[in-house]
Amino acid sequence: MKAAVCHEFGKPLVVQEIEIASPQAGEIKVKLAACAICHSDILYMDGAWGGVLPAVYGHEAAGVVEEVGPGVTGFDSGDHVVVTLIRSCGCCHFCSQGQPVMCETTFRLDEDGPLRSKDGDTIHQGLRTGAFAERVVVDASQVVRVPEDLPLDSASLLACGVITGLGAVVNTAEVRPGSTVAVVGTGGVGLNSVQGAVLGGARTVIAIDLSDDKLAASKSFGATDTVNPAKEDAAQAVRALSEGRGADYVFVTVGAKAAIEQGFGLLCRGGTLVIVGMPASGVTAAFDPATFANEGQRVLGSKMGSARLQVDVPKLVDLYRQGRLKLDELISGRYPLEEINEAVASARRGEALRNVILF
Repeated sequence: MKAAVCHEFGKPLVVQEIEIASPQAGEIKVKLAACAICHSDILYMDGAWGGVLPAVYGHEAAGVVEEVGPGVTGFDSGDHVVVTLIRSCGCCHFCSQGQPVMCETTFRLDEDGPLRSKDGDTIHQGLRTGAFAERVVVDASQVVRVPEDLPLDSASLLACGVITGLGAVVNTAEVRPGSTVAVVGTGGVGLNSVQGAVLGGARTVIAIDLSDDKLAASKSFGATDTVNPAKEDAAQAVRALSEGRGADYVFVTVGAKAAIEQGFGLLCRGGTLVIVGMPASGVTAAFDPATFANEGQRVLGSKMGSARLQVDVPKLVDLYRQGRLKLDELISGRYPLEEINEAVASARRGEALRNVILF
């Protein structure tokens, strides 16, 4: 099969023929139809979080089940599915507490990935998925069925961008109706935090970004107000839109030190800062803990929107069918695998909400 392989951090991907193993017990092989490009993939390809090379990245995917391994129930060949990086056992401490994204179990695929070069050398399965490829072999827990009438390019966005951004609002922070919400960064994840705030009943949803084009897009996803920090003081603007108090919730969806530190200054008393975007390893942010304690504020981390796949994805599909969740509008461009480097370059330049590779 063809895959886009990263051989050297910071260098273009190489599309080449590689081998993929058959699924073993508890695993599923999926023939992919689409894989969206997430900034986490780009950061990994740049070496921001380390890792083993050569590797196939890509983790926001959808396709059709091709083969199920022994012991797999609930899936059949031909099923349309979303494929995620969330691998969970269902019975460890965290899974039993309803936090599958924190699963502490080590899986066979963690130690013996399914990808090999034509010469038999190991190729790392990036982000537990390796979806910049025509097929993937993943644990059955990483897969959730979707209706056959759901377009698979749009369905792929449910694997990460949507559950991460929207889930941070609905699951992690549990935003209260009538709240003032500020979203810092309005790319693919941030726009879904905007959508989540609208669905959660927020009274005011303030989108904050340096791109006027992305701010304009945020209005169509439900933002009531927009702020460009390059043109006005963001903290003053947020206070002006919240009767002088500041935001009840601030979601920082970009992995940048400056954005996180900016987020602290946007909060009202008793407000909650939610860190959604992940900076490179070693990046630190500073804040005044005395102020935080005195003001009764909170900081939360949100990983993959605290998602429970088998619960959340069907709900999101229903919202899409009802016209209450935008998916199609998130796709900026569609590219064949052979043009993946052009798609990545477009995402790096900030031109795209989500670029999608089609197989």
